[in-house]
Amino acid sequence: MSGLVNALVIVAVAALVIARQFRARAISTDRRWWLIPAVLAVVALREPGILDAHHRADSAVLLAVELFVGVATGAGWAWTTRIWTEPDGVVWTKSTKASVAVWIVGIALRIGIYAVGTVLGLHQGSSALMCALAATLLVRGGILVWRAQSLGAADRPAPAYGDGMRSVRRERA
Repeated sequence: MSGLVNALVIVAVAALVIARQFRARAISTDRRWWLIPAVLAVVALREPGILDAHHRADSAVLLAVELFVGVATGAGWAWTTRIWTEPDGVVWTKSTKASVAVWIVGIALRIGIYAVGTVLGLHQGSSALMCALAATLLVRGGILVWRAQSLGAADRPAPAYGDGMRSVRRERA
């Protein structure tokens, strides 16, 4: 995939995720929350230019830092997200103002990483950014599912036939 297509995929996924994070959404712990991050990682790792061919060690360090920032952003985002259980036993989530701060810091750090790479003369493709975004989404999803399972297990009554039926359609996470 070209750099432009990768950039468009990154922007589209980030816009979708950011736009959806401030609406209350039910968390389903049995869904494949890891699927989008896995697809992003596979697309990113298929690209041959994830490491600069002339500066492999430096670009590998920069990639590791980028992945660390992605993991930290995902963890920060997940831990600053409000999570609660409704009386019907459904676990809900909604991002907070602190989540916005986590995103701003994460984006600022990524800009800094890009600036350091530019100063060092490293070729930086969009694959590293896509890997970091995949790490962010994977860590966030994993922590939220874990929090939902631990929160919902104690408060939720045993499911009965027809418990999942509602008159109002709600968006599921």
